Amino acid sequence: MNEESLVSVEQPKEINLKAEITRYTRNWYWFVLGVLICLLAAFLYLRYTIPVYKTGAELLVRDDKKGGSGTGDAMRMFQDLDIFNNTKSVDNEVRVLRSKSLLQRAFRQLPGLQPAQFVKGNILTSESYGDEAPLIIKVDTLYEDSLLKNKTGSFNFSVNKDRNSFTLEDSKDKVLQFSFGERVQQSFGSFRVYPNPRYKNLANADLILRFRNLAQFADEYAKNMSIEVSDKQTSTILISATDAVPKRAEDIINKLIEVYNQDAVNDKNVTSKNTIQFIDDRLRTLVGELSGVEKRVSDFKEKNAITDVTSDISQYMTQTQGLYQKLEEAKLQSNMLGSIQSYISKPGNEHSMVPSTLGIEDPTLNGLIKTFNELQLKRQQSLATVEPENLIVKNLEKSINDVRKSISENIRNLQKGVSLTKGQVSQDYGQFQSRIKTVPAVERQLLEIQREQGIKQSIYQYLLQKREESLISLAATVSNSRVIDDTASGRIPVSPKKSIIYFGALLLGLLIPFVTMYLADLLNDKVLLQKDILSRTNIPILGEIMHAQSEEELVVKENTRSPISEMFRLIRSNLKFAVSGKEDKVIITTSSMSGEGKTFFCTNLGASLVLSGKKVVLLEFDLRKPKLLRGLGLRASKGISNFVIDKSLLIQDIVIPVTGLKGLDVIGSGPIPPNPSELLLSERISELIEGLKKNYDHIVIDCPPVGQVSDAFTLGAFANISAYVVRYNYTFKEQLNIVQDIYSHKKLNNLMIILNDAKPKNSYGYGYGYGYGYGYESDNNGENGYLPNKKRKLFKR
Repeated sequence: MNEESLVSVEQPKEINLKAEITRYTRNWYWFVLGVLICLLAAFLYLRYTIPVYKTGAELLVRDDKKGGSGTGDAMRMFQDLDIFNNTKSVDNEVRVLRSKSLLQRAFRQLPGLQPAQFVKGNILTSESYGDEAPLIIKVDTLYEDSLLKNKTGSFNFSVNKDRNSFTLEDSKDKVLQFSFGERVQQSFGSFRVYPNPRYKNLANADLILRFRNLAQFADEYAKNMSIEVSDKQTSTILISATDAVPKRAEDIINKLIEVYNQDAVNDKNVTSKNTIQFIDDRLRTLVGELSGVEKRVSDFKEKNAITDVTSDISQYMTQTQGLYQKLEEAKLQSNMLGSIQSYISKPGNEHSMVPSTLGIEDPTLNGLIKTFNELQLKRQQSLATVEPENLIVKNLEKSINDVRKSISENIRNLQKGVSLTKGQVSQDYGQFQSRIKTVPAVERQLLEIQREQGIKQSIYQYLLQKREESLISLAATVSNSRVIDDTASGRIPVSPKKSIIYFGALLLGLLIPFVTMYLADLLNDKVLLQKDILSRTNIPILGEIMHAQSEEELVVKENTRSPISEMFRLIRSNLKFAVSGKEDKVIITTSSMSGEGKTFFCTNLGASLVLSGKKVVLLEFDLRKPKLLRGLGLRASKGISNFVIDKSLLIQDIVIPVTGLKGLDVIGSGPIPPNPSELLLSERISELIEGLKKNYDHIVIDCPPVGQVSDAFTLGAFANISAYVVRYNYTFKEQLNIVQDIYSHKKLNNLMIILNDAKPKNSYGYGYGYGYGYGYESDNNGENGYLPNKKRKLFKR
């Protein structure tokens, strides 16, 4: 069997998940500690973080595209009036609700927002609002632009001992004394302060009063609001806000809806008011004309004692009256067309709505006026959200001018048609007038006056009817929206969310130890696992030695069955397989640097060989730092250096037997020489080795580290087997390049690696012998037995 067969554990090609998990579960207490700390931090965060609640309302908006009409049957009764023909788009209404100007006006109509009142606590400072606020503050005058200056309008408030007065301390540490109800005059305005009787602990309260620029505050608060269409298939709008003070959010949303609805009503009333004003102007003119005609009738009848018109001219009068009525209607249309033309051309009416075209049945003109009024209304709505110089407003103004030109052109065409009609009717009327001349002059004159009176009365009644309809429409105007889900705040805060915070703390508590250990392993440049060696070298591994629990140098003794002694027995067996019939008398032990346990290995390997019936001698060839004898508790006046220098010394003169282990002898290094390297080149060294071979089965040599001196290579010429000690968590990974170079260039005979100081954290899957001996019966003394080891293992973890 060759030495390559000792490498029974190969580097795993795939990750051993169970082994990787075991590496971390061994340090379970760090994970528990991390979780406890993070959960405690989460608890403190939740304890001292002001919760934020979500407040919302749902608004139904009339949208002709989606059938969301909110006007009801009452509005359908007046569909013949132009005022109710305006169309609404829910997307446009969302844009209006999002406008800064609308929110700013809503804020200015909420007196509770000015000023903000903050109550100082031991750790937190929370804002109070409304009935829960400690103070009732009435603002007399306020100059909001002054509040834009830094640290302006902020005061520390405290009640004086007399409880009838208070102290204000501004940002410049200026202290002012006032009585409750007294006017407080500041550069930004004046206000009065009253105690809130509902607030019981005002005398001990530590408050902060902060006056804010409401326009700026509205812009900041808009970031916490959400206004969006709830569903593409419906015309409902969801308005929500997140606020640490739920009552304030409810008031803001309610006031925003109120201001929005009032603006919508005002927009709708513009057309009705203009129509009523136009009718009133015409009625005033007709009242004067009608009064004059009625007076003429009365005077004529009184003068000529006439009570009725004879029946023989009734047929002529009927036809004449019809022609005259057409003539007057043509005149009325001509006057109304002229009035409309004058109204839209009058300076100052460029952005006013055109009154309804009463009595004019031309569909083209009515359609143009309707379009003109809709464009004017859209312009007014746009100005509520954008500046007059905005491209949208400019485009609307261009469209309005184009429609105005079309109305003027249409009126000119209609006036031409009315003029032709008047000419034709006048001609027909003249023919009937010649027939009436045969009627007595008195009766004819009376009929003419009565006919004029009847026409003016019918026109007057018509205008009165339209005026009443306009008044009804004005009174019946309602908002194009209604609240279908009242404003309400949630009981559970949206931030911070306890479940998410605790879950995140749990994950963080597990992640921090994991990342820390992973990075520690990643940055650790020392040998931690057996795979670190297998990945860098192809040198056979002779065995693995576990961490020694005691400070005793010699752990392998007669009748001991401790785990570590069993590991040395396993190494002894592996050593027999490694040589496979070859000579194994001389075994040298070295390492990369001092402290890796080569002396400990030499001592216990020799003891293990002795327990198998062999005769073994240990040579302390670390002439610079000898510690083999000291570890065994032995002293020698003469050693190797004496033997080399003094040729009269015999081998038996420097051999020291080890007490308690018959067959195990030791030769010390002797006095430290000034030239250890040259001393090893002496022929006496060869004589020493050859002489020991005759009397001992095995010679175990403790050599200095090869990473520091070259003594091991000098002694390697005598060795049959070379053991290179690598200590877990001590030997650097880069130092494995040294042993690989020695193995590749055959600088030492039969080089094999010994893994020393193995602990549970150094195992990866199945170790190369680690754990062997666990489960054996305890020694008689119970020092290294199964039960004590199990206890130590439990508490060391």
